[in-house]
Amino acid sequence: MQMSSNDRQVRQRRVFHIPGYDPIHPRRYRELYRTESALQAQISGYDIAIRAQPTDESFNWAVDARIDGAAVATQIDVMVWSDIVRQSMAQSIPATYWQLAKTTWIYLRTGTLRRLMMMRKGPVIAALYPVGMLLLQLFFALWLGWFLGSLLQSGILAGLGAVGWTEGLVFSVVAGIGQLLKYAIFGGVTYVLLQWFKSKDNKLFAYYLMHDYAFSAQNRGANPAALEARMKEFADKIAGALQSDVDEVLVVGHSSGAHLAISIIADLIRDGRVPTEGPKLAFLSLGQVVPMVSFLPKARRLRGDLAFLATQDSLPWIDVTAPGDGCCFALCDPVAVSGVTPPGKIWPLVMSAAFTQSLSPPRWKALRWRFFRLHFQYLCAFDQPKDYDYFQITAGPVLLADRYKDRPQSKSRIDIAVSKYTSILP
Repeated sequence: MQMSSNDRQVRQRRVFHIPGYDPIHPRRYRELYRTESALQAQISGYDIAIRAQPTDESFNWAVDARIDGAAVATQIDVMVWSDIVRQSMAQSIPATYWQLAKTTWIYLRTGTLRRLMMMRKGPVIAALYPVGMLLLQLFFALWLGWFLGSLLQSGILAGLGAVGWTEGLVFSVVAGIGQLLKYAIFGGVTYVLLQWFKSKDNKLFAYYLMHDYAFSAQNRGANPAALEARMKEFADKIAGALQSDVDEVLVVGHSSGAHLAISIIADLIRDGRVPTEGPKLAFLSLGQVVPMVSFLPKARRLRGDLAFLATQDSLPWIDVTAPGDGCCFALCDPVAVSGVTPPGKIWPLVMSAAFTQSLSPPRWKALRWRFFRLHFQYLCAFDQPKDYDYFQITAGPVLLADRYKDRPQSKSRIDIAVSKYTSILP
Protein backbone atom coordinates (compact mmCIF):
# COMPACT_ATOMS: atom_id res chain seq x y z
CA MET A 1 0.00 0.00 0.00
CA GLN A 2 1.37 3.40 -1.01
CA MET A 3 1.11 6.29 1.42
CA SER A 4 -0.94 9.34 0.55
CA SER A 5 0.36 12.84 1.13
CA ASN A 6 -1.78 13.12 4.30
CA ASP A 7 -0.55 9.88 5.87
CA ARG A 8 1.96 9.99 8.69
CA GLN A 9 5.06 7.95 7.87
CA VAL A 10 6.23 5.45 10.43
CA ARG A 11 9.95 5.39 11.00
CA GLN A 12 9.95 3.54 14.32
CA ARG A 13 7.38 1.14 15.70
CA ARG A 14 6.87 -1.09 18.72
CA VAL A 15 4.81 -4.24 18.26
CA PHE A 16 3.48 -6.27 21.18
CA HIS A 17 2.39 -9.73 20.10
CA ILE A 18 0.04 -11.49 22.52
CA PRO A 19 -0.12 -15.18 21.59
CA GLY A 20 -3.02 -17.49 22.17
CA TYR A 21 -3.03 -20.47 24.51
CA ASP A 22 0.40 -21.80 23.54
CA PRO A 23 2.89 -23.69 25.74
CA ILE A 24 5.75 -23.34 23.25
CA HIS A 25 8.72 -21.06 23.93
CA PRO A 26 8.26 -17.63 22.26
CA ARG A 27 11.37 -18.35 20.19
CA ARG A 28 8.92 -20.10 17.87
CA TYR A 29 7.34 -16.77 16.97
CA ARG A 30 10.69 -15.16 16.18
CA GLU A 31 11.67 -18.02 13.89
CA LEU A 32 8.26 -17.96 12.23
CA TYR A 33 8.61 -14.22 11.63
CA ARG A 34 12.17 -14.63 10.30
CA THR A 35 11.34 -17.31 7.75
CA GLU A 36 7.94 -16.02 6.65
CA SER A 37 8.96 -12.36 6.40
CA ALA A 38 11.86 -13.31 4.12
CA LEU A 39 9.48 -15.28 1.92
CA GLN A 40 6.91 -12.48 1.78
CA ALA A 41 9.61 -9.90 1.02
CA GLN A 42 10.78 -12.02 -1.90
CA ILE A 43 7.22 -12.35 -3.22
CA SER A 44 6.22 -8.72 -2.69
CA GLY A 45 9.50 -7.03 -3.59
CA TYR A 46 10.71 -5.33 -0.43
CA ASP A 47 13.62 -5.74 1.97
CA ILE A 48 13.29 -7.04 5.52
CA ALA A 49 15.72 -8.51 8.03
CA ILE A 50 15.53 -9.39 11.72
CA ARG A 51 18.07 -9.66 14.51
CA ALA A 52 17.72 -11.05 17.99
CA GLN A 53 17.82 -8.71 20.98
CA PRO A 54 18.66 -10.71 24.12
CA THR A 55 17.06 -9.27 27.26
CA ASP A 56 16.10 -10.55 30.68
CA GLU A 57 12.83 -8.63 30.72
CA SER A 58 11.05 -9.91 27.62
CA PHE A 59 11.51 -11.89 24.43
CA ASN A 60 11.88 -9.57 21.48
CA TRP A 61 13.65 -8.99 18.20
CA ALA A 62 14.44 -6.06 15.93
CA VAL A 63 13.21 -5.71 12.37
CA ASP A 64 14.84 -3.49 9.76
CA ALA A 65 12.76 -3.01 6.63
CA ARG A 66 12.69 -0.93 3.50
CA ILE A 67 9.22 -0.90 2.01
CA ASP A 68 7.98 1.52 -0.67
CA GLY A 69 11.35 3.27 -0.44
CA ALA A 70 10.98 4.02 3.29
CA ALA A 71 13.26 2.67 6.02
CA VAL A 72 11.48 1.48 9.16
CA ALA A 73 12.90 0.13 12.43
CA THR A 74 10.60 -2.08 14.51
CA GLN A 75 10.94 -3.91 17.79
CA ILE A 76 8.59 -6.85 18.31
CA ASP A 77 7.96 -8.14 21.83
CA VAL A 78 6.18 -11.39 22.55
CA MET A 79 4.07 -11.07 25.66
CA VAL A 80 4.94 -14.34 27.38
CA TRP A 81 2.31 -16.31 29.29
CA SER A 82 3.38 -19.75 28.08
CA ASP A 83 4.44 -20.62 31.65
CA ILE A 84 0.83 -20.14 32.80
CA VAL A 85 -0.30 -22.30 29.91
CA ARG A 86 2.18 -25.06 30.74
CA GLN A 87 1.11 -25.04 34.37
CA SER A 88 -2.55 -25.38 33.38
CA MET A 89 -1.62 -28.28 31.10
CA ALA A 90 0.25 -30.16 33.84
CA GLN A 91 -2.70 -32.45 34.43
CA SER A 92 -2.81 -36.19 34.90
CA ILE A 93 -4.88 -38.31 32.54
CA PRO A 94 -7.75 -38.72 35.07
CA ALA A 95 -7.67 -34.96 35.76
CA THR A 96 -7.93 -34.25 32.05
CA TYR A 97 -11.00 -36.45 31.73
CA TRP A 98 -12.50 -34.67 34.73
CA GLN A 99 -11.78 -31.38 32.91
CA LEU A 100 -13.57 -32.80 29.89
CA ALA A 101 -16.68 -33.55 31.92
CA LYS A 102 -16.71 -30.17 33.68
CA THR A 103 -16.02 -28.10 30.56
CA THR A 104 -18.60 -29.92 28.45
CA TRP A 105 -21.17 -29.48 31.22
CA ILE A 106 -20.48 -25.75 31.49
CA TYR A 107 -20.90 -25.12 27.75
CA LEU A 108 -24.02 -27.29 27.58
CA ARG A 109 -25.71 -26.15 30.80
CA THR A 110 -25.23 -22.44 30.07
CA GLY A 111 -26.55 -22.83 26.52
CA THR A 112 -23.29 -21.37 25.21
CA LEU A 113 -22.52 -24.27 22.88
CA ARG A 114 -25.86 -24.01 21.11
CA ARG A 115 -25.48 -20.28 20.57
CA LEU A 116 -21.92 -20.63 19.28
CA MET A 117 -23.19 -23.09 16.70
CA MET A 118 -25.64 -20.46 15.45
CA MET A 119 -22.68 -18.50 14.03
CA ARG A 120 -19.90 -20.76 12.79
CA LYS A 121 -19.78 -24.55 12.82
CA GLY A 122 -16.00 -24.75 12.29
CA PRO A 123 -14.78 -23.54 15.70
CA VAL A 124 -17.53 -25.49 17.46
CA ILE A 125 -16.43 -28.66 15.68
CA ALA A 126 -12.88 -27.81 16.72
CA ALA A 127 -14.13 -27.45 20.31
CA LEU A 128 -15.92 -30.81 20.15
CA TYR A 129 -12.95 -32.55 18.56
CA PRO A 130 -10.95 -33.05 21.79
CA VAL A 131 -14.08 -34.33 23.55
CA GLY A 132 -14.71 -36.90 20.85
CA MET A 133 -11.06 -37.85 20.45
CA LEU A 134 -10.42 -38.28 24.17
CA LEU A 135 -13.57 -40.35 24.62
CA LEU A 136 -12.59 -42.49 21.63
CA GLN A 137 -9.15 -43.03 23.14
CA LEU A 138 -10.68 -43.98 26.48
CA PHE A 139 -13.23 -46.39 25.01
CA PHE A 140 -10.64 -48.06 22.80
CA ALA A 141 -8.18 -48.43 25.69
CA LEU A 142 -10.91 -49.87 27.94
CA TRP A 143 -12.12 -52.24 25.21
CA LEU A 144 -8.64 -53.50 24.34
CA GLY A 145 -7.73 -53.93 28.00
CA TRP A 146 -10.94 -55.87 28.70
CA PHE A 147 -10.56 -57.96 25.52
CA LEU A 148 -6.96 -58.98 26.27
CA GLY A 149 -7.72 -59.61 29.94
CA SER A 150 -10.75 -61.75 29.07
CA LEU A 151 -8.72 -63.58 26.43
CA LEU A 152 -6.07 -64.49 29.00
CA GLN A 153 -8.69 -65.62 31.52
CA SER A 154 -10.43 -67.74 28.89
CA GLY A 155 -7.10 -69.33 27.98
CA ILE A 156 -6.41 -70.24 31.60
CA LEU A 157 -9.86 -71.78 32.04
CA ALA A 158 -9.48 -73.67 28.76
CA GLY A 159 -6.12 -74.99 29.93
CA LEU A 160 -7.64 -76.19 33.19
CA GLY A 161 -10.38 -77.95 31.27
CA ALA A 162 -7.85 -79.61 29.00
CA VAL A 163 -6.10 -81.26 31.96
CA GLY A 164 -9.37 -82.19 33.59
CA TRP A 165 -9.33 -79.63 36.41
CA THR A 166 -12.87 -78.32 36.32
CA GLU A 167 -13.54 -78.25 40.05
CA GLY A 168 -11.82 -78.58 43.39
CA LEU A 169 -9.24 -76.51 45.26
CA VAL A 170 -6.69 -76.34 42.45
CA PHE A 171 -9.33 -75.20 39.98
CA SER A 172 -10.59 -72.53 42.38
CA VAL A 173 -7.09 -71.18 43.08
CA VAL A 174 -5.99 -71.10 39.44
CA ALA A 175 -9.34 -69.69 38.29
CA GLY A 176 -9.02 -66.99 40.96
CA ILE A 177 -5.53 -66.15 39.73
CA GLY A 178 -6.95 -65.96 36.21
CA GLN A 179 -9.60 -63.52 37.41
CA LEU A 180 -6.96 -61.33 39.06
CA LEU A 181 -4.79 -61.45 35.95
CA LYS A 182 -7.77 -60.44 33.84
CA TYR A 183 -8.25 -57.24 35.84
CA ALA A 184 -4.51 -56.64 36.03
CA ILE A 185 -4.23 -56.90 32.23
CA PHE A 186 -7.33 -54.72 31.85
CA GLY A 187 -5.90 -51.98 34.05
CA GLY A 188 -2.37 -52.24 32.70
CA VAL A 189 -3.31 -52.17 29.03
CA THR A 190 -5.74 -49.30 29.58
CA TYR A 191 -3.09 -47.26 31.43
CA VAL A 192 -0.30 -47.95 28.92
CA LEU A 193 -2.49 -47.21 25.92
CA LEU A 194 -3.81 -43.95 27.37
CA GLN A 195 -0.24 -42.91 28.16
CA TRP A 196 0.74 -43.75 24.58
CA PHE A 197 -2.10 -41.65 23.20
CA LYS A 198 -1.01 -38.74 25.38
CA SER A 199 2.59 -39.08 24.14
CA LYS A 200 1.29 -38.62 20.59
CA ASP A 201 -0.65 -35.45 21.37
CA ASN A 202 1.84 -33.35 19.43
CA LYS A 203 0.07 -34.82 16.39
CA LEU A 204 -3.44 -35.38 17.75
CA PHE A 205 -3.84 -32.13 19.79
CA ALA A 206 -6.66 -33.65 21.86
CA TYR A 207 -5.14 -32.96 25.29
CA TYR A 208 -3.87 -29.56 24.17
CA LEU A 209 -7.28 -28.38 22.95
CA MET A 210 -9.04 -29.83 25.98
CA HIS A 211 -6.77 -27.86 28.30
CA ASP A 212 -7.31 -24.75 26.16
CA TYR A 213 -11.10 -24.83 26.41
CA ALA A 214 -10.99 -25.87 30.07
CA PHE A 215 -8.74 -22.90 30.85
CA SER A 216 -11.30 -20.44 29.43
CA ALA A 217 -14.27 -22.20 31.00
CA GLN A 218 -12.86 -22.96 34.46
CA ASN A 219 -14.17 -19.65 35.85
CA ARG A 220 -17.09 -19.46 33.41
CA GLY A 221 -15.46 -16.65 31.46
CA ALA A 222 -13.66 -14.76 34.25
CA ASN A 223 -9.88 -14.56 33.98
CA PRO A 224 -7.85 -16.62 36.47
CA ALA A 225 -5.95 -14.51 39.03
CA ALA A 226 -2.54 -15.48 37.63
CA LEU A 227 -3.56 -14.36 34.16
CA GLU A 228 -4.97 -11.06 35.43
CA ALA A 229 -1.66 -10.37 37.16
CA ARG A 230 0.27 -11.12 33.96
CA MET A 231 -2.04 -8.88 31.95
CA LYS A 232 -1.20 -6.00 34.28
CA GLU A 233 2.49 -6.62 33.54
CA PHE A 234 1.75 -6.55 29.82
CA ALA A 235 -0.13 -3.28 30.25
CA ASP A 236 2.87 -1.74 32.03
CA LYS A 237 5.19 -2.70 29.16
CA ILE A 238 2.84 -1.24 26.56
CA ALA A 239 2.40 1.92 28.64
CA GLY A 240 6.18 2.29 28.74
CA ALA A 241 6.36 2.10 24.94
CA LEU A 242 3.67 4.77 24.69
CA GLN A 243 6.05 7.13 26.49
CA SER A 244 8.85 6.53 23.98
CA ASP A 245 9.60 8.36 20.73
CA VAL A 246 8.27 5.74 18.33
CA ASP A 247 5.55 6.59 15.82
CA GLU A 248 3.20 3.65 16.42
CA VAL A 249 2.58 1.14 19.19
CA LEU A 250 0.78 -1.82 17.66
CA VAL A 251 -0.82 -4.50 19.83
CA VAL A 252 -1.43 -7.80 18.03
CA GLY A 253 -3.70 -10.37 19.65
CA HIS A 254 -3.76 -13.77 17.98
CA SER A 255 -6.40 -16.43 18.69
CA SER A 256 -7.29 -16.35 22.42
CA GLY A 257 -4.64 -13.66 22.81
CA ALA A 258 -7.14 -11.32 21.16
CA HIS A 259 -9.48 -11.21 24.16
CA LEU A 260 -6.50 -10.62 26.48
CA ALA A 261 -5.47 -7.69 24.28
CA ILE A 262 -9.00 -6.25 24.37
CA SER A 263 -8.99 -6.08 28.17
CA ILE A 264 -5.39 -4.83 28.38
CA ILE A 265 -6.00 -1.97 25.94
CA ALA A 266 -9.29 -1.07 27.62
CA ASP A 267 -7.49 -0.82 30.96
CA LEU A 268 -4.77 1.39 29.47
CA ILE A 269 -7.28 3.84 28.03
CA ARG A 270 -9.49 3.93 31.14
CA ASP A 271 -6.47 4.52 33.36
CA GLY A 272 -5.34 7.48 31.24
CA ARG A 273 -2.11 5.78 30.20
CA VAL A 274 -2.50 6.48 26.47
CA PRO A 275 -1.12 9.98 25.79
CA THR A 276 -2.92 12.21 23.30
CA GLU A 277 0.44 13.34 21.97
CA GLY A 278 3.04 10.78 21.02
CA PRO A 279 2.89 7.30 19.52
CA LYS A 280 -0.35 6.18 17.92
CA LEU A 281 -1.84 3.15 19.65
CA ALA A 282 -3.40 0.57 17.31
CA PHE A 283 -4.92 -2.88 17.73
CA LEU A 284 -4.89 -5.82 15.31
CA SER A 285 -6.83 -8.95 16.29
CA LEU A 286 -6.11 -12.08 14.25
CA GLY A 287 -8.06 -15.35 14.13
CA GLN A 288 -10.02 -14.35 17.23
CA VAL A 289 -12.08 -16.79 19.30
CA VAL A 290 -13.62 -14.11 21.54
CA PRO A 291 -17.13 -15.69 21.64
CA MET A 292 -15.75 -18.86 23.27
CA VAL A 293 -15.19 -16.66 26.34
CA SER A 294 -17.54 -13.69 25.97
CA PHE A 295 -20.59 -15.98 25.68
CA LEU A 296 -19.93 -17.48 29.12
CA PRO A 297 -21.95 -16.11 32.08
CA LYS A 298 -19.09 -14.62 34.13
CA ALA A 299 -17.27 -12.92 31.22
CA ARG A 300 -18.63 -9.56 32.39
CA ARG A 301 -15.19 -7.91 32.34
CA LEU A 302 -14.55 -8.95 28.75
CA ARG A 303 -17.98 -7.90 27.55
CA GLY A 304 -17.56 -4.51 29.20
CA ASP A 305 -14.16 -4.08 27.58
CA LEU A 306 -15.58 -5.01 24.18
CA ALA A 307 -18.29 -2.37 24.49
CA PHE A 308 -15.77 0.21 25.69
CA LEU A 309 -13.24 -0.30 22.87
CA ALA A 310 -15.97 -0.23 20.25
CA THR A 311 -16.47 3.52 20.79
CA GLN A 312 -12.85 4.68 21.05
CA ASP A 313 -12.43 6.81 17.94
CA SER A 314 -8.72 7.37 18.61
CA LEU A 315 -7.94 3.65 18.58
CA PRO A 316 -8.03 1.83 15.23
CA TRP A 317 -9.10 -1.78 15.76
CA ILE A 318 -8.84 -4.08 12.76
CA ASP A 319 -10.21 -7.61 13.19
CA VAL A 320 -8.84 -10.04 10.60
CA THR A 321 -10.18 -13.56 10.23
CA ALA A 322 -10.77 -15.95 7.32
CA PRO A 323 -13.57 -18.44 6.60
CA GLY A 324 -10.85 -20.89 5.63
CA ASP A 325 -9.64 -20.90 9.25
CA GLY A 326 -11.87 -23.43 10.98
CA CYS A 327 -10.44 -22.60 14.40
CA CYS A 328 -11.69 -19.00 14.58
CA PHE A 329 -15.04 -17.24 14.49
CA ALA A 330 -14.54 -15.93 10.99
CA LEU A 331 -16.08 -12.54 10.18
CA CYS A 332 -18.02 -12.51 13.45
CA ASP A 333 -17.98 -9.00 14.91
CA PRO A 334 -16.93 -9.83 18.51
CA VAL A 335 -18.73 -6.81 19.94
CA ALA A 336 -22.01 -7.35 18.12
CA VAL A 337 -22.31 -11.11 18.54
CA SER A 338 -21.55 -10.75 22.26
CA GLY A 339 -24.68 -8.60 22.52
CA VAL A 340 -22.93 -5.49 23.85
CA THR A 341 -23.10 -3.12 20.87
CA PRO A 342 -23.05 0.40 22.40
CA PRO A 343 -24.49 3.60 20.92
CA GLY A 344 -21.93 5.20 18.61
CA LYS A 345 -20.13 1.94 17.87
CA ILE A 346 -17.15 2.43 15.54
CA TRP A 347 -14.98 -0.68 15.89
CA PRO A 348 -13.85 -3.19 15.00
CA LEU A 349 -13.37 -3.08 11.25
CA VAL A 350 -14.07 -6.71 10.34
CA MET A 351 -12.19 -7.92 7.28
CA SER A 352 -11.20 -11.22 5.72
CA ALA A 353 -7.69 -12.43 5.00
CA ALA A 354 -9.37 -14.38 2.16
CA PHE A 355 -7.16 -17.45 2.25
CA THR A 356 -8.76 -18.92 -0.88
CA GLN A 357 -7.80 -15.80 -2.86
CA SER A 358 -4.54 -14.72 -1.24
CA LEU A 359 -3.08 -18.22 -1.45
CA SER A 360 -2.52 -19.77 -4.86
CA PRO A 361 -4.56 -22.89 -5.68
CA PRO A 362 -1.59 -25.25 -5.14
CA ARG A 363 -0.72 -23.56 -1.84
CA TRP A 364 -4.34 -23.61 -0.66
CA LYS A 365 -4.63 -27.27 -1.62
CA ALA A 366 -1.52 -28.06 0.44
CA LEU A 367 -2.83 -26.22 3.52
CA ARG A 368 -6.58 -26.72 3.31
CA TRP A 369 -6.84 -29.65 5.73
CA ARG A 370 -4.02 -28.55 8.03
CA PHE A 371 -6.38 -26.78 10.40
CA PHE A 372 -3.88 -25.77 13.08
CA ARG A 373 -1.37 -24.53 10.51
CA LEU A 374 -4.07 -22.42 8.88
CA HIS A 375 -4.85 -20.85 12.25
CA PHE A 376 -1.33 -19.37 12.12
CA GLN A 377 -1.53 -18.29 8.47
CA TYR A 378 -2.21 -14.69 9.55
CA LEU A 379 1.42 -14.58 10.76
CA CYS A 380 2.76 -16.11 7.55
CA ALA A 381 3.45 -15.23 3.92
CA PHE A 382 0.84 -15.23 1.16
CA ASP A 383 1.91 -16.08 -2.35
CA GLN A 384 -0.97 -14.08 -3.89
CA PRO A 385 -1.23 -11.25 -1.34
CA LYS A 386 -4.21 -8.90 -1.39
CA ASP A 387 -4.58 -6.03 1.09
CA TYR A 388 -3.52 -8.02 4.17
CA ASP A 389 0.24 -8.41 4.68
CA TYR A 390 1.32 -9.03 8.28
CA PHE A 391 4.86 -7.91 7.61
CA GLN A 392 3.94 -4.62 5.96
CA ILE A 393 1.57 -3.97 8.87
CA THR A 394 4.23 -4.67 11.51
CA ALA A 395 7.33 -3.38 9.69
CA GLY A 396 6.09 -1.01 6.98
CA PRO A 397 5.89 2.79 6.90
CA VAL A 398 2.08 3.10 7.09
CA LEU A 399 0.07 3.45 10.30
CA LEU A 400 -2.59 0.79 10.80
CA ALA A 401 -5.27 3.51 10.85
CA ASP A 402 -4.08 4.89 7.49
CA ARG A 403 -3.63 1.48 5.90
CA TYR A 404 -7.31 0.58 6.27
CA LYS A 405 -8.96 4.00 6.50
CA ASP A 406 -10.92 3.43 3.28
CA ARG A 407 -11.52 -0.30 3.81
CA PRO A 408 -15.24 -1.14 4.13
CA GLN A 409 -16.57 -3.72 6.54
CA SER A 410 -16.73 -7.24 5.14
CA LYS A 411 -20.08 -7.82 3.46
CA SER A 412 -20.15 -11.32 4.95
CA ARG A 413 -19.63 -10.26 8.55
CA ILE A 414 -21.98 -11.52 11.25
CA ASP A 415 -23.07 -8.60 13.41
CA ILE A 416 -26.24 -9.75 15.18
CA ALA A 417 -26.50 -10.29 18.93
CA VAL A 418 -26.18 -14.02 19.69
CA SER A 419 -24.91 -14.36 23.26
CA LYS A 420 -27.40 -15.29 25.99
CA TYR A 421 -25.31 -13.41 28.58
CA THR A 422 -24.83 -9.68 28.03
CA SER A 423 -24.17 -8.29 31.53
CA ILE A 424 -21.02 -6.20 32.00
CA LEU A 425 -19.02 -4.92 34.94
CA PRO A 426 -20.26 -1.54 36.16
